[in-house]
Amino acid sequence: MLRVPSDIKAGQFESLKIQETTFVAYRSNVYPERNELFFEEVAVVVVLEGEKRFVSLAQDLHVKKGDILFFQRGCYSMNESIGSDYRSLVFFFQEKLLKEFVSQHLRLFEKSSPSQTEAILLLQSSATFEKFIDSLLPYFQSNTLFLNQFLRLKFQEMLLHLLEIDGSQQLKSVLFNIYRGQKTELDFLMNNYYLKPLSINELAHLSGRSLSAFKRDFEAQFHTSPAAWIKQRRLEHAAFLLKNSSQNVSEISMAIGYESVSHFIKAFKEKYGETPKRSK
Repeated sequence: MLRVPSDIKAGQFESLKIQETTFVAYRSNVYPERNELFFEEVAVVVVLEGEKRFVSLAQDLHVKKGDILFFQRGCYSMNESIGSDYRSLVFFFQEKLLKEFVSQHLRLFEKSSPSQTEAILLLQSSATFEKFIDSLLPYFQSNTLFLNQFLRLKFQEMLLHLLEIDGSQQLKSVLFNIYRGQKTELDFLMNNYYLKPLSINELAHLSGRSLSAFKRDFEAQFHTSPAAWIKQRRLEHAAFLLKNSSQNVSEISMAIGYESVSHFIKAFKEKYGETPKRSK
């Protein structure tokens, strides 16, 4: 699993940064052809060439040149390239900058109200948006002293273009939710992510809470700690897989988020009084 943008390494991608934060990354070759991504920040993927498949918890999208994908923070996506000519630009937006954008353009959001939206929004490019992308590409070779200032303007310009081409108005709802600091319901969050190898800090961030507030709200709702709840649910799912699938112990260990098979076997035996192999 790749966490982006933190796993974007120098030399693997061309990238531009706003101060120390990755704004846009580009890579022309396919690496790897199939991978699992976890979006630590809001992200936008602009398909320049080729085709790719993006599969999230509830969506299966086949995209091609001219398609634009808006990923909400915390989205998991299994990606698979179709052919060898896939190229894209991937933009990352910190929530602080998104809140600043909304606050500067509140008139655009006067009729917005918080609402549930898809984890991935699919948009179609326009002639003006394509010209915007063309205007950004020269900055990859630019040595201007004002790069940070130019990219901040490009950040604002890009969001305005995306709002313009979003006929569904879902993007406006997403940005308004971020501006309002809307918290994610813990039931929804945990039931979707308990099998993923995320730390408690990452879950807290996804929920829109500080670590202390996340732990406090979690224990008030579930009457146990996040770590204990996750362990319980993972082991219950492992017991289900042992009885209802053909996966071996190692495969099940990986499927429920354990990086060590021995740790999984020990935890399973503590809960059920027998090893997972005997249980099967």
